[in-house]
Amino acid sequence: MNALFPLFAVLIWSINAIVSKVSAGAIDPAAISFYRWVLALIVLTPFVLPGVIRNRKAIRPHLGKLLILGLLGMVLYQSLAYYAAHSVSALFMGILSSLIPLLTVLISIWLLRIVPTVGIALGSVMSFFGLVWLVSGGNPQQLLTHGIGSGELMMFAASASYALYGVLTKRWNINLPNWQSLYIQIVFGVLLLIPNFMLTDNVSLNAQNIPLVLFAGIPASIIAPFLWIQGVVRLGANKASIFMNLTPVFTAIIAVSFLHEQLHSYHLIGGGIALLGVVVAQRLRTPLTRKKKPESVNNVEKDVCSSAD
Repeated sequence: MNALFPLFAVLIWSINAIVSKVSAGAIDPAAISFYRWVLALIVLTPFVLPGVIRNRKAIRPHLGKLLILGLLGMVLYQSLAYYAAHSVSALFMGILSSLIPLLTVLISIWLLRIVPTVGIALGSVMSFFGLVWLVSGGNPQQLLTHGIGSGELMMFAASASYALYGVLTKRWNINLPNWQSLYIQIVFGVLLLIPNFMLTDNVSLNAQNIPLVLFAGIPASIIAPFLWIQGVVRLGANKASIFMNLTPVFTAIIAVSFLHEQLHSYHLIGGGIALLGVVVAQRLRTPLTRKKKPESVNNVEKDVCSSAD
């Protein structure tokens, strides 16, 4: 039964990739980005704000860091994904999202001084070739001719933003209750999203896009993080992180079944190699050097997976 917590969290996040794709034709990215976090803020306020007020002295020194985390996790990651959805498939979005743990580890080598491992080196190479195969549609030479599309670049930037979010969360180790930290980040996220929202012509809500906003604002932003944290508490970060590898699988099944997206061989080959690279990076922990690792790669992933999406 404990396994259901991370399983359902990953399922919700996978569905959210589909919601992002559907939203491309129903609501402006600036609008859904803003409405999503406003809704999450409204729902959380009665439960979290009283504690934030009581704990304001402890929160105040961390406001600058929480602002940066809000920019990375609530603004850049989500907004870039919504813009990318206009030109890339939900399948592609799911595969790119599954690379966040690997990107997290790569950034951690630089920011947290983690010693590279054989798995990181081999997994990075495998994932790179998998992505090249995926982005090129099974024809790598095409990249030399046409380059990489803006949607692919935005989705990669979105994944990198969330990876950096996780690493900074680990590095700064802000000693605040999880929900209070998340709440302040959402507040900053909403404030940062206001200018783009105000400059957007059509931000109207209607019967077609309201369900998308509701799903993004409550299940994806509140329920899934809660389930994930419970899964980490009950199973441990090591076991819970395994469920993240199901993200592209769930996304592919839903995208093919409900959006009628075509599953091509290059999705299976490129996505499979990229995902295998992530698994290799997670599992092969032999250091490339003889230095003792100050902290394992697994611990970095533990903190990233424990943070709210």
